[in-house]
Amino acid sequence: MLRKSLYVRIVATFIGVVIISISTSYFITAFFFLEREVVNITSRVAEIIELADPEKLPEMAETLESYHFDIMIMDEEGVPLLEQHTPFVISDEDIASVFQSDGQVPMTLSHRRGDVTKGAGFQVEIMNEPYALFVYINSEEEMKGIRGIINISLILVLLVGSLLIFLASRHLVNPIKMLTHAAKEMAKGNFSVRIKSKNKDEIGELITSFNHMATEVEKIDQMRDDFVSSVSHEIQSPLTSIRGFTKAIRDEVIPTQNQKEYLDIIYHETDRLSRLSENLLRLASLDSEHHPYRPERYRLDEQIRRTVLATEPQWKIRELQIHLELEPIEVMADQDLLEQVWLNLITNAIKYSSQKGAIHIELKRGDKGVSVSVKDYGKGITKEAIPYLFDRFYKVDKARGSSIDGNGLGLSIVKKILGIHNYSIDVLSEEGVGSTFVVTIPNKDGTEAVD
Repeated sequence: MLRKSLYVRIVATFIGVVIISISTSYFITAFFFLEREVVNITSRVAEIIELADPEKLPEMAETLESYHFDIMIMDEEGVPLLEQHTPFVISDEDIASVFQSDGQVPMTLSHRRGDVTKGAGFQVEIMNEPYALFVYINSEEEMKGIRGIINISLILVLLVGSLLIFLASRHLVNPIKMLTHAAKEMAKGNFSVRIKSKNKDEIGELITSFNHMATEVEKIDQMRDDFVSSVSHEIQSPLTSIRGFTKAIRDEVIPTQNQKEYLDIIYHETDRLSRLSENLLRLASLDSEHHPYRPERYRLDEQIRRTVLATEPQWKIRELQIHLELEPIEVMADQDLLEQVWLNLITNAIKYSSQKGAIHIELKRGDKGVSVSVKDYGKGITKEAIPYLFDRFYKVDKARGSSIDGNGLGLSIVKKILGIHNYSIDVLSEEGVGSTFVVTIPNKDGTEAVD
């Protein structure tokens, strides 16, 4: 578990980066810094030797040696000027290169102790005579103290940086831990969980997205509960009537001459259950996204006429007048699915029309495409109810009267079918005046006028 911890990964990554950076910078700095310092220091030593009193050169050599500098001064024949042990090996080629050069000659010198380090040769003038000065720097001794200080500083940087990154990683990881906990709570069914965060970075965006997701899931869960409750109510109501009337008939509580009336009620309730079952199955099929979609070209005006004729028994009972204004238009759509749309819209118009009223159905082409409007002159719909018309099991019985038969699924099916076709539907209604449902078919869907 520790190996996979985000804390450990962040801290380990930081320490790894710091170590690599320190090592790289150390070697690069040591190489270039030492090279430059060798040039500067040896140049200063050469200037001092050239300005010093010749009699004090032995004493100066001893002083420089105490500071980890060894010098040799030789003439062109290779004879040392100072009576001293030769601290490092000088070849004739080294002497010649110094006398042939006007400035500093960087070189690698081998000390008789076995050390090999950077040094330099200079042509200097002592007592008006040219000499070759060789300066050997014992860089290991010279840099030992500096390196110790640098190493201690780097270790402190590593420790302090690791502590700070550990604290910073807690600040970064804590929101993720809260997200993990919240996700586990949602998995348990607690959809009300939310995370508070003031972050404006990517983590803040992730938390905002999680809260939005939780809100949507909570809405879906509420819709599911409402759906189950509505289905249970829609099923329980007719079952209660059927059970009560059948028991009354069985127990001979109802006189024989009145039994037909109650049998008609039982038949009506079973028909209501059947329609509810069909609508639920149809919605489940449409929701599954595997419902067959078979678009074909056909005459839309003829389909609407057939639907009006199919509902004739219903509108004749209510003595309604049906007014049709249908332009001859062909569309490319699933004929069976759209037939359900017109059937539901016309049936609703019939239900909510006043006795001996009228229904106006119009099919025409406009700038935005083909529109089909179904208008009734009934009681209308309240403004508060219009946004919920296409919700499942939503009824406006309180606004229109509880005598209206239906299960609140018809307009949900309409909305779903139109969504599959990428068509839109709008509702215009005014209480006491009537309602108009307008379906718009975009021009891009291959609609054509028929001559």
